[in-house]
Amino acid sequence: MLRTRLNEALKQAMLAKNQRAVSTVRLILAALKDRDIAARSRGVTDGIDEAEILSMLQTMIKQRGESIKLYEQGGRLELAEQEREEITIIEGFLPKQMSEEEVAAAVKTVVDEIGATCIKDMGKVMAELKTRYAGQMDFAKVSGTVKQQLSAC
Repeated sequence: MLRTRLNEALKQAMLAKNQRAVSTVRLILAALKDRDIAARSRGVTDGIDEAEILSMLQTMIKQRGESIKLYEQGGRLELAEQEREEITIIEGFLPKQMSEEEVAAAVKTVVDEIGATCIKDMGKVMAELKTRYAGQMDFAKVSGTVKQQLSAC
């Protein structure tokens, strides 16, 4: 479904002659094709699943955020603005992001369901969260919430 949305978005951007959207969606599709090719070595012939695509999109947003900081430090504000525009386009393909309260509730639910008690269980909790909430939360930030809810053993 997300693959279809990306292809449709490319067509729409081309018809609208929106160069920024065309180039950004092409970047996404190129990264997706790279991931699909890499997945073949793992025996995945149909391409990566939706959760991996969402993870890839979040990574692309994170990379652009880092670039913005560097461009601003270097006084290249026009390039920073270009990266912001790309982030906006990429975010259009992600599901609605969960609020901090929703993230905390989701973490608590998963911790309770798995029966996690120690920091040693953090990997299991994070894996389950990634399965259930791919694309809906920033897992770099979520790890802090998970650590808070698990005691050190």
